[in-house]
Amino acid sequence: MRKLVLVASALAVLAALVASGVAPYDRATWLLEVAPVLIVAPILIATWRRFPLTTLLYGLIALHALVLIYGGAYSYARVPLGFWLQEALDLGRNPYDKIGHFMQGFVPALAAREILLRGGYASGRRMVAFLSLCVAMAISAVYELIEWWTALALGQGADEFLGTQGDIWDTQSDMFYAMIGAAVGLALLARRQDREMARLRR
Repeated sequence: MRKLVLVASALAVLAALVASGVAPYDRATWLLEVAPVLIVAPILIATWRRFPLTTLLYGLIALHALVLIYGGAYSYARVPLGFWLQEALDLGRNPYDKIGHFMQGFVPALAAREILLRGGYASGRRMVAFLSLCVAMAISAVYELIEWWTALALGQGADEFLGTQGDIWDTQSDMFYAMIGAAVGLALLARRQDREMARLRR
């Protein structure tokens, strides 16, 4: 079952990546948005024998990759799912980028938790949860810095990548959604992750 889930996840991400790259809304924006997938995927492939992750975490990483790829194909402010949510919830803007930032906290927090526990870097549920949340927030902050540097380097050419849609508090709200995602992920999935880590050890 584990092997089937991993293969299916990998194929889904690869297919989505290829399909999204055929004719994205903006090629430079697509490359910037899918860059995390292109960086993380080789790392996971290189370490899957030496340090295999839980099936849960591999699945969540694949889901996060699909969110990034979908956003990159259209640019976050133009994702059709976001327009549907905007209309259904009567929002003032396309909220798809907030889904991306929620996942930016949700998945890294659980990845950090797994590494901290299995590596013996921290013990105690509260301390591990706190440090995992801190790691997720640090990743979110670094991503916002990258957006800032990109804006400085590209000027108007970075508008699609930033996806602020005129919101002057976009950076702060992005980090807030990442914090919510991290907290929700830790609260909902910590026990299941513990069970899967126990199975890996056996």
